[in-house]
Amino acid sequence: MAVPGGEKTALSTLGWQAVYRLLAEEPGLAVECVFPDKLGQTDGDEPRTRESNSPLSSFPVTAWSVTFEEDFLNLPRMLQAAGVPPLAAERPCLPLIIAGGPPAFLNPAPVAPFVDLFWVGEADENFIPLFLKLKTLIFDGADKPAIMDAIKDDPGVYAPGLSKTPVRRLTTGTPGTLPDPAFSCFISGRAAFRDTLLLEVNRGCPYGCRFCAAGFIYRPPRHADMDELKRIVTLADPPKVGLVGTALTDWPDLIPFLKWLHGKKKKFSLSSMRADGITEELLTYLRERGVRTITLALEGASERLRRMMSKKLKPEDFLSAVRLCARYGVNHLKLYLIAGWPGETDEDYEELRGFLAEIVRIRSEEPGGRKNRFMRITIGVSSLVPKPFTPFQWAPMMGERELAARMKMLTKMVKPYKGVTLHHDNPWQARLQGLLARGGEDMADFILLAAEHGGWKKALKRWDGDMEALLDRERGKDEAFPWEVIDVGVRRDYLWKEWERAKEARTSAGCSKVGCGSCVGCGVEINEEV
Repeated sequence: MAVPGGEKTALSTLGWQAVYRLLAEEPGLAVECVFPDKLGQTDGDEPRTRESNSPLSSFPVTAWSVTFEEDFLNLPRMLQAAGVPPLAAERPCLPLIIAGGPPAFLNPAPVAPFVDLFWVGEADENFIPLFLKLKTLIFDGADKPAIMDAIKDDPGVYAPGLSKTPVRRLTTGTPGTLPDPAFSCFISGRAAFRDTLLLEVNRGCPYGCRFCAAGFIYRPPRHADMDELKRIVTLADPPKVGLVGTALTDWPDLIPFLKWLHGKKKKFSLSSMRADGITEELLTYLRERGVRTITLALEGASERLRRMMSKKLKPEDFLSAVRLCARYGVNHLKLYLIAGWPGETDEDYEELRGFLAEIVRIRSEEPGGRKNRFMRITIGVSSLVPKPFTPFQWAPMMGERELAARMKMLTKMVKPYKGVTLHHDNPWQARLQGLLARGGEDMADFILLAAEHGGWKKALKRWDGDMEALLDRERGKDEAFPWEVIDVGVRRDYLWKEWERAKEARTSAGCSKVGCGSCVGCGVEINEEV
């Protein structure tokens, strides 16, 4: 398995470790890891595995795990460093290059020319049989065309140019139940999250925020069983547990599980939580256990923008969460905001100015405003990148200059407030992510240019494509998208209806509490039998 970003990043990424565990536990397979750096190398040389120091080129199958669009650059660089032609059309023989991870079922098109096949979705009961089938074909001496012909229409397989499309995304479990929570295979002091067992509590999100790809491509929402999580922690026996999930405070067993962890003398941390899920009981317990930082996502600058994204968060609930944090001794409150919404105005940000003043006022009324218990506030702002398989797939992306101006204005907005700082992303980098997220197979030329000529900015100067044409216009209702070779299970007409409601700033209901089988909403109900 190849995981980009180097060892520190790879050991703190959860998805590939779940897949690695499945492969490594299969007695008929031999799996090793390679963590190529940004140049696709290992220690300045060709990529080699961490287990046996074997060259990557010596393996008949390379499974490449990708998490973010910016990781696309790593694949051709890694293959070139290994002496393997980066384009699939230039590889008439082995190795086979398999890609998996969120971009594989969000939009595989930009890297499709490099990849022989994609695994579409989660590692369900079809996953291991695919690799055992590949093993048999390879050991029997089948050539690459015969191998591809034998697997091209297997469940979960998208072989560009060969598979019948669209290929259906695979999921594990049934709506409501997550039978296979992901967890770290490697607990290391060299990881970004040092000495921590990352543990998945839930997958998918019931709220249906229109900008959030994870809320659509991981449907239906599912919770792990507490007894299974206890079993994992007991076996791993880590010093610290990091709980990961899209909706942590929706998990009914959250507080009982945290108390169990404390009873086992395990430290713990939590990812971002919804403000309306912060209760006095939860926050009191977190502070008693030494949790000092709380992260809340506001997302939209105004109530109108939050209705546009269907955030379903009342301002008073958010302010109540802020007050609880300031009252019970949270040292550091992190707030997340997204800028660059279609049709946003200065009036939206004037509303934010008043909302920020209210947050600071609330802090001053509570112990968090005192010198000896002062609560720092950090606001992180990211640029909206319209993603495939969300209602915003039809939306234009704000230009680089406009985004930079918005970030400058926000930075100026927080300056009068003591203990409030603001960090924002790079608008150019956000636009690059949008280009890679929404592009077609012709993006492979751009990625190759970046691999061979020193990175993205240099490649953009050489590329003859048109970034503005891809990003700056609203798409038509019936316009075909390159990612529609994949079927994530959410109907196109449902997404279009949500885009129309977004433009009217109308909120929609989230996932039904009665389950997918009784719902006639997005289309994922046909996964009921999975």
